[in-house]
Amino acid sequence: MTSVLTGDIINSRATNAPKDYLEILRKTLSFLGKENTNWEIFRGDSFQLEIKEPENAFWKSLYIKAALKSIKGLDVRIAIGIGEKSYEAESISESSGSAFIRSGEMFELLKKEKTNLLIHCGNKKLNRELNVSFKLALIAMDHWTQNSAEVVKLSIEYPDFNQHELGEKIGIKQNTVSERQKRAFLEELKEFDAIFRTKVQQL
Repeated sequence: MTSVLTGDIINSRATNAPKDYLEILRKTLSFLGKENTNWEIFRGDSFQLEIKEPENAFWKSLYIKAALKSIKGLDVRIAIGIGEKSYEAESISESSGSAFIRSGEMFELLKKEKTNLLIHCGNKKLNRELNVSFKLALIAMDHWTQNSAEVVKLSIEYPDFNQHELGEKIGIKQNTVSERQKRAFLEELKEFDAIFRTKVQQL
């Protein structure tokens, strides 16, 4: 079993979007895997990423969102598909299986459902439960400020750093890091991630 994330940058063609958003996306995905083998960018602003441990899919999605929202004008939509990988090619775009199909199906629904995160794991009851939970999580995530998103991104990149060490990375005080983490609802999102991991591991 594996997971596939299919996503695109929201309003990438808007005049206020940074011209180097593609490089930002490339750098973000490079933190999560190897180009072509684990991820690819297509159509200029869309991407596909395989996360071989499905229980990590939500947290990796959260990282991508934090990385992009830390740049003014950027945001992302992501569809998660969990299932099998029946054919593994040298390039992820040529691989196939139920995880890829489910991710693609959810990606097509993102705009229609007017949401930025959906999942299809092959279990209708769990799909509904997780997608409702995603809607609640997005109340926080969709409203991250640049500063809050930046701190979430760093918190994931340096999980062993305390707040003082995180603050030193971007030149802010420990209490400011704490305030931004609270505004981002980082602890609550960690709690949901633990639940997500448990449920996905039971599939």
